[in-house]
Amino acid sequence: MKKNCRECRSEDLSPTLFTAIVLAADRESDNPVAAAAGVPCKALATVGERPMVLRVLDALSAAESIGNQILCGPGRDIVDGNSELAARIASGRIRWIGNKATPSTSACHAMQSLSPGTPVLLTTADHALLKAFIVDHFCAEAQRTGCDIVAALARRDDVTAAYPETRRTAYRLGGTAYCSCNLFAFLTPGGRNAADFWRRVENLRKNPFRVVNAFGWISTLRYLTARLTLSEALGRASRVMGLKVGAVVMPYPEAAIDVDSVSDWRIAESIVSRNMEAGRHPDDPPSP
Repeated sequence: MKKNCRECRSEDLSPTLFTAIVLAADRESDNPVAAAAGVPCKALATVGERPMVLRVLDALSAAESIGNQILCGPGRDIVDGNSELAARIASGRIRWIGNKATPSTSACHAMQSLSPGTPVLLTTADHALLKAFIVDHFCAEAQRTGCDIVAALARRDDVTAAYPETRRTAYRLGGTAYCSCNLFAFLTPGGRNAADFWRRVENLRKNPFRVVNAFGWISTLRYLTARLTLSEALGRASRVMGLKVGAVVMPYPEAAIDVDSVSDWRIAESIVSRNMEAGRHPDDPPSP
């Protein structure tokens, strides 16, 4: 039976539970989504009449694989301006810490406060369609890989088939295009060192060629000739980073949809509205 008292979970009592870190600060001071939504921070833009950051925290709270939660950013004045978010933090259900200059340094800052043996799930507050079943599937599969760090991916064909209106950045590997899902598992103390490499490439995330180029000219050549497979890419990443890097290809296309732009925000709102009109409960996985 599932416990009702989620506050009773702790990494000391259940070391297999993940601590979730949610990056919630804006990358820029004048975020277009925040401006369009009339809110002080993108994370507070509503989707389905609920701020995105609360949608993400709801999903994490309902997930069986998640124990503690850390919200990294936005500023405390912004957090305190939302009564529900402030109440969750005051109750101890969520721990808030201030963000650093970039997502990678914010993630490092948050992970430094955790014991080395704690597995970490890293995601973002703009993951507006995140659900508990997505979180649990990724965490379970990531732990089975035996890797230090694992990224969630989705096949672009699956994403566009389910949501043809969306346009996602994709990496073409071995004839298949993959989209990032903004879900990362740091499973070992060494895996947290991946943030050093992340700092080098985080500003290149929308340019697949330049990201691949960070792994060397052979990888670049194979990528350009569509000969670099996902397995080879993970192997090269492992050698460059000195870690075992893995990936979980997600069966849920909505896992690849986050809100990077005003058009993304409107698409996410449209998807949630359609699901509500169809009578789908937000926490139900899709039918097989």
